[in-house]
Amino acid sequence: MAKASVSKLVPKVPVPGVPGASRRAAYSASTKRALVDVAEQLFAEKGYAATSLDAIVSGARVTKGALYHHFSGKQALFESVFERVEQEAAKRIQKSLRGQKDPWRKATEGLRAFLDVVQEPPYRRIVIQDGPAVLGYERYREQEERSTFANIVEIVRATLDAGSWDLDEDMLQTFARIFFGAMSSAGESVATAADPEAAARRVEGAIGFLLAGVQSLVEQGVAMPSTLDEDDEDGEAADPE
Repeated sequence: MAKASVSKLVPKVPVPGVPGASRRAAYSASTKRALVDVAEQLFAEKGYAATSLDAIVSGARVTKGALYHHFSGKQALFESVFERVEQEAAKRIQKSLRGQKDPWRKATEGLRAFLDVVQEPPYRRIVIQDGPAVLGYERYREQEERSTFANIVEIVRATLDAGSWDLDEDMLQTFARIFFGAMSSAGESVATAADPEAAARRVEGAIGFLLAGVQSLVEQGVAMPSTLDEDDEDGEAADPE
């Protein structure tokens, strides 16, 4: 019964010289996709702790053996769900950046896309609420950086390149990590707020104010602090006189 249900999704395209190989591969992929689809829905609605493997395999109409063929257990399945939710969020943010020539407009649109994402119930439950506890802090940060950090780097690079600062890659990455940490914290504050929309407006206002400050520094041609006194080769403090 389980196989008949999932096999309806499987295209019957044979591989020359390997009878049945394509069908088996497609069936396996469909089974895995069904498990992740159902797990994502249940994790979003009930949370990780309240979701059982029995409920997942029942919803996907497969056996537990099929689940264990693809995943070592519930945590591994959650990680696949987490990765997909984060990747989809990153794609949405990336789409908001595409075609934006003005660096400040790019930063603003990226921020708004991010704030829209963190207000959505599935993202809030799976990524913000359950993610750190289920994956552990280090693994959670690793997954988060893998999916969204590149967008932060693109935004930071665009805004800093608007100035006359000659920054090396290490300094740019330093700025990106600071901004990434601020965005992660802001996202958590929005996702866990009693009124996410109001919290998102506050975050947009606060970060918009900071961006306006950076834009003002660019327009004034203010030097980057790390470049001040760079002619003092002995490393001594510059003479105030």
